[in-house]
Amino acid sequence: MKKEARLLKGKAVASLLLSIDHFNRLSDVGRVESVLILMDHSFEMLLKAAILNAGGRIREPREVNTIGFDACVRRGLSAEGFLSDDQALVLQTLNGLRDAAQHHLLELSEGQLYLHAQSGVTLFRDLLWDVFGENLATLLPERALPISTVAPIDPISMFAEEIEEVRRLLAPGRRRHAEATAKLRGLAIVNGALEGEFIQPSERQLSQLGQKLMLGSSFDDLFPGISAVSFNAVGVGADVSLRITKNEGIPVHLVPEGTPAGGVIAVRRVDELGFYNLSHGDLARKLKLTPNKTTAAIAVLGLKDDLDCSKAFKIGRTVFQRYSQKAIERIQVLIDTRGVEDFWAQYRALQPSHRRG
Repeated sequence: MKKEARLLKGKAVASLLLSIDHFNRLSDVGRVESVLILMDHSFEMLLKAAILNAGGRIREPREVNTIGFDACVRRGLSAEGFLSDDQALVLQTLNGLRDAAQHHLLELSEGQLYLHAQSGVTLFRDLLWDVFGENLATLLPERALPISTVAPIDPISMFAEEIEEVRRLLAPGRRRHAEATAKLRGLAIVNGALEGEFIQPSERQLSQLGQKLMLGSSFDDLFPGISAVSFNAVGVGADVSLRITKNEGIPVHLVPEGTPAGGVIAVRRVDELGFYNLSHGDLARKLKLTPNKTTAAIAVLGLKDDLDCSKAFKIGRTVFQRYSQKAIERIQVLIDTRGVEDFWAQYRALQPSHRRG
């Protein structure tokens, strides 16, 4: 391992240990902020160590400073390939909460703080083993608990209880808006981070969430990002693990780099047939291409393997390939940059009958 990577990994472990220490300490003074800030720092150091270990770079050419947290996650997802979409969602959520804790106001219930801290420790343990082949348990002091020996509550039940508490706080005769807003803020930040948005919710937005809740809106309607993931706890005692994963069938989209207040990826709960709303014929008509040349563009771009652009649906014994609006954008760029005849010739050259002739 390169010396710089080894030093960064050491910094990562040190910050994680401090985060665990602050979680388990008796004093509540600055506890939430300390846990989140130190854990966020531990992951930035670990990601940079992993990038260097994979032969990547953590500095852009002619830049003095190293890349930031988002850029590390992007490289871990793409260039270096050591992160999964689910792991990136956990990192993005932690980073969004850290941002709010460091730059504004954030109040989390004990259940929420446990949820994010335990999922963070689980992810750190997974990455340390997968990338470096090291067991986190060997780096912890014998007296240290890796956040908590027992999960305080099932995550889904915790969220349901928090929403019911907000309803009680906003009920006629109580109207404790400040407390209700504080509870909604943490949920809104997590939901935004999962949807690829790092936007601090305004007082007006939080008030609107409360109004919708009192009018009968469900948790799924108010927080679709949270509803699109699952919280899976396994193990007992010091071996407890908590992982956040996207629900089956729900796509994750890469947020374009440079998007204002944008994260790295976004999970969206969508009607899949509404998302993939184009047939092959629809695609050809909108692009003003023949069916054969549309097929050629799809093949050259590999759109059938890109879930942002296409998905196969089986109805009975028949399989239908459907396409999203993103497919139109991708093919149009291909037409504009290469021209129809160019990619048509490439496609024909790859066909067996054409090669034989």
